[in-house]
Amino acid sequence: MNRGRLKIEQAKPLYSPEQRARRDQSPWTVVQGVLAPLQFAIFLVSLALVLRFLLTGDGEAVATTSVVIKTIALYTIMITGSIWEKDVFGRYLFAGPFFWEDAFSILVLGLHTTYLAALAFALLDPRALMLLALAAYAAYVVNVAQFLMKLRAARLEGGGIGSLRRSLQAEPAP
Repeated sequence: MNRGRLKIEQAKPLYSPEQRARRDQSPWTVVQGVLAPLQFAIFLVSLALVLRFLLTGDGEAVATTSVVIKTIALYTIMITGSIWEKDVFGRYLFAGPFFWEDAFSILVLGLHTTYLAALAFALLDPRALMLLALAAYAAYVVNVAQFLMKLRAARLEGGGIGSLRRSLQAEPAP
């Protein structure tokens, strides 16, 4: 045993060459690339509206509507993301490289769904609903950070947005 050396293990790549090819060819990759920043923009607007309501008491209806829209965007990206994961990894959720992101996404989805149920069945007063929305949004921010770290890792592997752009440019225009 050589005690003077540290054993350095190579990190397992996010994608095998075959998975990278499937990722770059999947139409769901583009869908995810559009939906992710759109959902984040919806989140920012909704967050501002929720905070405005909590601070001033004004704008309950618009804040509530914004949380519902954010939740619809979340469901949309989760469904299309599951289809993407199936295209690339052969399973709808919990593929090895995205296991923890998917697990945390389920928590985020659960919090947003709890908000919808509490709203639909009048289980909470408006302030408590908005606090629940903030909890869902806090979990969402953690999930966004997870995915940004994966995107960075993919870029460092040489297969991030650049290879996606190349694959998009190679496609003939409709």
